Amino acid sequence: MKRPFQFLAAVLSVLLLAGVNQVVAQERDPDNPASDQGARRLVLRFVTDGDFPPFNYFDEDGILTGFNIDLARALCLEANTSCDIQARPWDTLIPALERGDADAVIAGHRITPQLLQTVDFTERYFRTPARFAARRDSEKIEISPEELDGKSIAVAKGTAHSAYLKAFFRFSKIREYDSPEQAREAVMNGKADFVFDDGIGLSFWVVGTISHECCELRGGAYYEPKYFGDGLAIAVSKRDPNLKHLLNDALKRVRASGRYEELVLRYFPNRVY
Repeated sequence: MKRPFQFLAAVLSVLLLAGVNQVVAQERDPDNPASDQGARRLVLRFVTDGDFPPFNYFDEDGILTGFNIDLARALCLEANTSCDIQARPWDTLIPALERGDADAVIAGHRITPQLLQTVDFTERYFRTPARFAARRDSEKIEISPEELDGKSIAVAKGTAHSAYLKAFFRFSKIREYDSPEQAREAVMNGKADFVFDDGIGLSFWVVGTISHECCELRGGAYYEPKYFGDGLAIAVSKRDPNLKHLLNDALKRVRASGRYEELVLRYFPNRVY
């Protein structure tokens, strides 16, 4: 009389195990990298700060917005997860990630050897190029070390931009100033032929009220990592490698869909690249 009950118990065990496996299989999609190579994430917790326009800032209505914010939402959409984005003081962001209070930091962090000792980074999502600018009414010449031989170039002293000029534009007249603002004023007032500076900052300066639209970007962008870094990336915990893969895959799809280019054009007045 015990054997039928033992047989029934065995059948129920098999059916229960199959049901569990089916649920797990539903949460894993081998054809979709966003499945995180495991159980599907229901929410991604991002932290950022609120004082780095146009990347992340509070608008006039007190709403957190910016390029980083919209990019985070686009990544969550591609990863089929909900987004929780909170603003915190800059110096508390990485500690929050290390404590497990957040899954990722999207606040414009540059990939540096120092940070790589404690956190991991996704693929770069934004480059930080250097650019030249000159007065609109100045002679249009090709931007190269040969063509800028003898030309005066304003630059902030003690910066990577100054070091780059000294290495590759040695025959130009390099004029160093105490700040990027003073270097920009020099070209605006005709005291220098060109200014060499951060491309993002220059792209806003040339169309802003401070410059009186005196100037324009000239030539292309300079990316050398030795001088200008590896760009901006999302910081994630070293203990969560699956999240890094998830975000990298989502970032690829955001780029492929054209959404990334749309966000760049929305938040930046000139093509900084």
